[in-house]
Amino acid sequence: MGRMIHFEIPAEKTERAVKFYQEAFGWKVEKWGGPMDYWMITTGPDSEPGINGAITDKTGPIKQTVNTLDVADLDAAADKVITAGGKRLSPNQTVPGIGYFAYFTDTEGNPFGMMQSDPDAK
Repeated sequence: MGRMIHFEIPAEKTERAVKFYQEAFGWKVEKWGGPMDYWMITTGPDSEPGINGAITDKTGPIKQTVNTLDVADLDAAADKVITAGGKRLSPNQTVPGIGYFAYFTDTEGNPFGMMQSDPDAK
């Protein structure tokens, strides 16, 4: 079963968006050390309900807020999405030390991500 584990908010000006979410909601936002303009968001303590997310620039395939689902096997989950009428928006991407990720849409055109955790991903 895929469970929501992350969200992404695309922004034309990521630093402006970072400032907004820090000021409006008190979220902790820190630039990720990877190769892209990606800012990790902590929305609250792990002891409270909710998920954390990120702010990313709009230059990628996603132009609106996206939720990410945790899946045990990204390729098997992708096959199920496509069989159910969804579409793939991106190839599988490796997130070093985290796992494997890809974007899809449902039958209504709503985008979402799926992530297969693998701390050994390179």
